[in-house]
Amino acid sequence: MLSNNVANATTGGYKSDHEFYSLYVAPEAETSDPISTMPVIDKPWTDFSQGTLHPTGNATDLALSGPGFFSVNGPSGPLYTRNGNFHVSSSGQLVSSDGYPVRGVDGNSLTLQSTRPIEILSDGTVQQDGQVIGQLAVADFTSTAGLAKQGNNYFRVTDPAVKPMTPSGTAVEQGNLEDSNVGTAGAAVRLISVMRQFEMLQKAVLLGSEMDRQAIQQVAKVGS
Repeated sequence: MLSNNVANATTGGYKSDHEFYSLYVAPEAETSDPISTMPVIDKPWTDFSQGTLHPTGNATDLALSGPGFFSVNGPSGPLYTRNGNFHVSSSGQLVSSDGYPVRGVDGNSLTLQSTRPIEILSDGTVQQDGQVIGQLAVADFTSTAGLAKQGNNYFRVTDPAVKPMTPSGTAVEQGNLEDSNVGTAGAAVRLISVMRQFEMLQKAVLLGSEMDRQAIQQVAKVGS
């Protein structure tokens, strides 16, 4: 998990993962004995806080200032992402870096002319030559617990009860991209710390095995 965070420290719109701890109690232990409990990683959780926006000057680079996700038509249904590194395909569709069509509020893709200037307003309205082409679908969710990482910086809805809604106060920033929210230095330090702890425990296991071997040899000598 930590190495994946470090690897995606420069991935646009990437959301870092963290561990969620709970307490493990051995089945044979008394529940009232605090010595018998120990922390254990129960599951990961995703930090959806916004990353820093930086200007690119590219008209099809988009970022969201506020909560929510861009919506694209994935192979098996809608996918959601904070990475607005879009471009116009050879067929004239506005697509993601993986070629998935960006969804409009009507659920359809947006068809543009790549040779004409593109203007995208803060509410997601897309214009060319003064004509409204469509409006980008920006979706938010009452709970991110129903979202799961799909890969390639996409999220999918895993809980059918979770429905997308239009966020309030979110603005589309044209010519900008959102950086990853991974703290590079902190993630690298934690990764090194975990590696050192693993090495220490590995040495402890080897030391225990060596003590067992020595004990067996000594017992054998006494018996002879």
